[in-house]
Amino acid sequence: MNYTQDGNDILLQQSDFNLDETLDCGQAFRWVKVSYNIYKGAFLNHPLTISCENGSDTFRLHNTTADEMENVWADYFDLSTDYGELKKRFSEDETLSKACEYAGGIRILKQDKWEALSSFIISQNNNIPRIKGIIGRLVEHYGGYPSCADMTNETADSLAYLRSGFRAKYLIDAVTKISSGEINLDEIAEMDIDNARKTLQTIKGVGPKVAECALLFGFYRTEAFPKDVWVKRVIANWYPNGLPDCVKGVEGIAQQYLFHYIRNLEK
Repeated sequence: MNYTQDGNDILLQQSDFNLDETLDCGQAFRWVKVSYNIYKGAFLNHPLTISCENGSDTFRLHNTTADEMENVWADYFDLSTDYGELKKRFSEDETLSKACEYAGGIRILKQDKWEALSSFIISQNNNIPRIKGIIGRLVEHYGGYPSCADMTNETADSLAYLRSGFRAKYLIDAVTKISSGEINLDEIAEMDIDNARKTLQTIKGVGPKVAECALLFGFYRTEAFPKDVWVKRVIANWYPNGLPDCVKGVEGIAQQYLFHYIRNLEK
């Protein structure tokens, strides 16, 4: 990671990073593109405006300190992972090679466990603008993204202002199970992947896809492999006998390249 302080901003030199491909690909729902090369968003209660300097590998993190860069954004943007090396590894496979070439600036956003789980509960059978609207109302109501503990007195009726429909009762079930200790998110982070999946799916409304998304983006379990209609199409067309060995252990990162590639290839 290479960065310098520039007045009130941080200038970050970072290869293998594209704002559109990372912040607008369905991993997180609190980022808004405000102009050609500028996004505004937040991680928990840390707001950020980030821009790309003239289409280069230089990024400006506006009104950010070196301390926040080191302790928040370096981890959130997964800056310690060598995505260039991962893409070389993935390029052993012909389809993945094309996917990495098409959208080589994707990075995994390492989100908070509860924020990711609750966001993907809200996301099911929903479109991105509506998901963002629901989460925006939740954040506005609490003055920031609420912790699970903040929501312990909520009911499905009290969440009516979210206009989230049936998802409200699923959020309440998650809050109840976590608050009671029936589910411990820190323990899930340490479980083998199959037990982690099973535990998350004891929450009402959390099926395989939501569990995989939560594990990948909230727990950084890179072996998690979310499958939506696009990824199922990738599997059927190119990997009917299973994924190639070059993605073992980081299937979820490979999935991001494949998802972006096939979704845009068929437009």
